[in-house]
Amino acid sequence: MVKSQKVAIVGFGTMGSGVAQVFAQYGFNVTAYTRSQSTLERSLDLIQNGQFGLKKLVSKAKITEEQAKEILSRIKATTDLREAVKDADFIVETVAEDINVKKKIFSEIDSLSPENAFIFSNTSSLSITALAATTKRPERVAGMHFFNPAQVMKLVEIVRGLRTSDETIEKAKEVAIKLEKVPIVCKDVPGFVANRIGILAILEGIRLYEQGIASAEDIDKAMKFGFNWPMGPLELADLIGLDVLLSIAESIYRDLGSPSFIPPLILKQLVEAGFLGRKTQKGFYTY
Repeated sequence: MVKSQKVAIVGFGTMGSGVAQVFAQYGFNVTAYTRSQSTLERSLDLIQNGQFGLKKLVSKAKITEEQAKEILSRIKATTDLREAVKDADFIVETVAEDINVKKKIFSEIDSLSPENAFIFSNTSSLSITALAATTKRPERVAGMHFFNPAQVMKLVEIVRGLRTSDETIEKAKEVAIKLEKVPIVCKDVPGFVANRIGILAILEGIRLYEQGIASAEDIDKAMKFGFNWPMGPLELADLIGLDVLLSIAESIYRDLGSPSFIPPLILKQLVEAGFLGRKTQKGFYTY
């Protein structure tokens, strides 16, 4: 385990807290940044008490109480971006899936962090090349796309932007392997690999539901028992977050122009109503 390396997590919401927990579990010293004190407190609580948090790991005898305390001690949270990134070896950005928001935060990270630090984006569909262009170190920028929940999901997509160096790709792979993740490397294209395939299936499941072809439960059963998926497309949509799903679909459609990625109306309506899936206790299912 690597105890000397410091990682900054920029964006400490549901995804960021999961990524921070994973790094801390594998011996990294983590400083997590979010602008909101309430988000900071909520995310620290998720790490301790959430569905995939440390108390759950203790209850399942996967770690001891002492190990849980040690992991938590490696995580520092702050509302000061400079404090988060000032001495980081590498930074993982996990802010909202909005290209303008990400460009702004990348520029700020670039100006506040050490020149030799690597900057990785957890974007699920946006251009790494465009994000890297906002920095003075585009060769040290890459995608490092964790999947939700980061504590459980093994895949990490490592995305090579137009100017990403081989050293940066190797660093991202090295880090992913230390976290016992399975890295794959792909080009900087809309949706990368997993979402180009997976989002299509989820959107088609939503269309079947919208058209009244079958119930949400039966659509999910079809994929779980017919294709051996661990969860069905509508369950997965609720887990991802319907707002995140909508953003990904719109981004890929905008860049590719493929009508297959046009979001169904029911998805837009649920997001407008504030029904975002598990994180709001209601989406295609009620929790």
